[in-house]
Amino acid sequence: MRLKVLTPAQTLVDEPAMRVHAEGLEGSFCLLPRHRDWVAALQPGIVGFTTVEGQERFLAVDQGVLTKCGAEVLIAVRRAVREDDLARLRQVVENEFRQLDEQERIARSTLARLEAGMIRQFLKLGAGRR
Repeated sequence: MRLKVLTPAQTLVDEPAMRVHAEGLEGSFCLLPRHRDWVAALQPGIVGFTTVEGQERFLAVDQGVLTKCGAEVLIAVRRAVREDDLARLRQVVENEFRQLDEQERIARSTLARLEAGMIRQFLKLGAGRR
C-alpha cells in the first residue's frame, strides 16, 4: 500500500506501508494491503504504520478523514506530527499542539472583538436614523 498523510500545509508522509493502524470514531482498526476499500472519520490520536522494512512509525494526528482506495491510503488531517519514538512523540505533541491551541485562542479572541465592534457600529447607525 502507499500511505499519504496530508495537512493543509504539507505532505507529512508519502511512502509504502505494509500495515496502517488508526483510531476512528467507532474504535481502532488496522488496514492491510488486501483489505477492502474503507473510509473512516479519525479522532485525535496516534496513527501507526509498518514500513516495508518492518519498522514501526508513528504520527500524532488531529481530527481528520482516512480513505483506502485500492492500494492507496490517504489521511487528511488539520494537524499532524511525525516522531518514531513514542515518548518523544508525546512531548512534541504537547509542545506543538499547545502552541497552536494558544494561537487559535488568540485569533478567536481577536475575531470576537472585531465582531463586537462591528455590532456596536451597526447599533450606532441604527440609533442615528431614528
